[in-house]
Amino acid sequence: MKGRRVRVAVPIVVIVCVLLAVTVRLTSVHPPPIPAVIVRTADAHRLLSANLDARAARLWQNRLSLHRVADAKLIALSFDDGPYPVQTPLLLDVLHDLDVKATFFLIGEDAEKFPELTSRIARDGNEIANHTLTHPARFEELSAEQVRSELLGAADVLERYAHDPAIRTMMRPPHGRFTERTVIAAQAAGFDVVLWNEDPGDWRTVAPENLAKDIELHATAPDVVLLHSGRMETTEMLPEVVARFRNAGYEFVTVGELLRRVPAEQIIHPIRHPV
Repeated sequence: MKGRRVRVAVPIVVIVCVLLAVTVRLTSVHPPPIPAVIVRTADAHRLLSANLDARAARLWQNRLSLHRVADAKLIALSFDDGPYPVQTPLLLDVLHDLDVKATFFLIGEDAEKFPELTSRIARDGNEIANHTLTHPARFEELSAEQVRSELLGAADVLERYAHDPAIRTMMRPPHGRFTERTVIAAQAAGFDVVLWNEDPGDWRTVAPENLAKDIELHATAPDVVLLHSGRMETTEMLPEVVARFRNAGYEFVTVGELLRRVPAEQIIHPIRHPV
């Protein structure tokens, strides 16, 4: 009997060791997933951790999302960085001509350099949100207190030139770099962490027609698109993108309006949609 117990125990030990090894490997090699939004009340561990418990919870949520019937054909254009003295006014002119309201994640120090331009973004009906005070190159390495200081410092600057609640309620980490810890710090400071469904890569040198093709190819419903206000190629491709999405029945909204109209889980698990 004793020998039999030993024989049974050995395979169990082997299986446990294998599972532990796989867990360690997955945790160390795979970066956190990119959910489109992490609202301040969300469980950041479930959404971001590479641990098996969080992966299992995400898998279960993905299965539930497959049974959703309705989809929201809403698209939010979001522009990072700046404002810039030349590119941003041209972008605002095009958005005005297209009758599209967008969300601008502004850097506090840059907004302070161009206060009138910051005010114009708001006057034109666009949304202003928080992209930190100094745009740290390695935001994911900041302490919780440093995250709070970056966000509240930016909010103090931005509120001198615009009165938008999103300044103190919505943020995007610089370069999209974050960890579970920095996300939790942003949540504790009162912010929803807004990422994206689609990144066409306009931060690289990409032809306008290729940017448009990438957005149209990866369209989802709903859709948060990551763009940058300092890229002329981005401004040039907007008329084609807006026309294609409107013809497909989409409505352009700000990120804040999207969050008010659509549950966060639906933004995190959108439905692929042809455009």
